[in-house]
Amino acid sequence: QVQLVESGGGLVQAGGSLRLSCAASGRTFSTYDMGWFRQAPGKEREFVARIRWSGGSTDYADSVKGRFTISRDNAKNTVYLQMNSLKPEDTAVYYCSAQYLPIGQYRYWGQGTQVTVSS
Repeated sequence: QVQLVESGGGLVQAGGSLRLSCAASGRTFSTYDMGWFRQAPGKEREFVARIRWSGGSTDYADSVKGRFTISRDNAKNTVYLQMNSLKPEDTAVYYCSAQYLPIGQYRYWGQGTQVTVSS
């Protein structure tokens, strides 16, 4: 079993930056692909970014490409999401996910951290 705990959310003005962290329990963290998703009020959860277990490959949603950077530190069992040039439309609860399954879903999810961007 893997537990994921997100942190780093908060209130920031448009144009500002935040760095989210996701700390994972368990010895197998380094073997898992990791992802970040977000869900805004009244909207479905959407993909934000993902990183392969080795850290050598990343993908981003078009809406955040060039502004957000996903990274990981396997020694610390932590994945990060650096968010720059934040916009009000980035306001959402951000969720960390782990272990991408062949069925196209992540097996483990965190509880989420709120990010609010004011205009």
